[in-house]
Amino acid sequence: MYRPRRSVAIEADKSDTERWLVSYADYMTLLFALFLLLYSMATMEKEQFKKLQDTISRVFIEATDKQETGIQGQSVQPDIHPQSDFELYGSGLEDATGPTLLADNAKLEHIDRTKRGSPLAAMQKDINRALRSLVESDLAKVTLDEDWLTIELSSGLLFSSGSANSTSSASAVMTELTAILKQTNNYLRVRGYTDSVPIRTEQFPSNWELSVARAASIVRLLEELGIAPERMAIEGYGQYAPFAENTTAQGRSQNRKVVIALSKYAYEPVAAETPQPVVVQSAKEQAAEEAAEQEQNKIRVIRLPHGGIRITTRPPEPGEEEPASQ
Repeated sequence: MYRPRRSVAIEADKSDTERWLVSYADYMTLLFALFLLLYSMATMEKEQFKKLQDTISRVFIEATDKQETGIQGQSVQPDIHPQSDFELYGSGLEDATGPTLLADNAKLEHIDRTKRGSPLAAMQKDINRALRSLVESDLAKVTLDEDWLTIELSSGLLFSSGSANSTSSASAVMTELTAILKQTNNYLRVRGYTDSVPIRTEQFPSNWELSVARAASIVRLLEELGIAPERMAIEGYGQYAPFAENTTAQGRSQNRKVVIALSKYAYEPVAAETPQPVVVQSAKEQAAEEAAEQEQNKIRVIRLPHGGIRITTRPPEPGEEEPASQ
């Protein structure tokens, strides 16, 4: 007897049982690729493998940096040229200008950078006109930059040798300058400089003290002539910020000087607080006030209605009794 239906069923069951072979073949192909890659890496030289590893690492690091910083258009190839510490981090050093001794340093550190003083260029013209004879004799020099108007004055014009007491010529020069400075509100600094010739006296153990004392002497003179002391500061540099070489007499002469530096920023005086009126009480009013205060702070022993006592500073309440003092 011929049974075609059973043959078809057998062939269908056989095809269902062989489907796993496709997945198995894919799995074996992946395993073969993995082992092939491992074998190739195992046979690669260590140096070449290290280079490949570094290159891949740099590629991923640069890709991460670009996502964080948003920099576009740079090559993936890293810069293999060595960089010095200066190129990477810059220089943390600034030009040394010598030690600074400042009067009211906190005030200068909190200058309002938005408040500009009188124009420095206009002041330069006025000062050059006032000190014309000194400028022509090389006893004074007026220079201007972006932030400061500096007036360099020879120490020989202002002081005797080894002294910090201002001379009559110093008073005359400061009087001329004060007439201009009173019309402005710029901050100013007075800087003292000396040459490298050592000084060892009881008053000036070194050039440090001499440079500071000379700057302070000019500040006191300006204050006496009407310049607000809040505008001024003192700086002393000693022999350590020379303008010329100290190997010649001319160079040492150029290094002995006092510099008045005018800032582009303005000093604004703080408005004085209005004093509150003081109320003066008569002796009788004071005595009455003291008596009331003593009565208020008096310690009382109060008898309670149902027995017992209470010690307090408050007056008795209704129904309570304060025993008479004996």
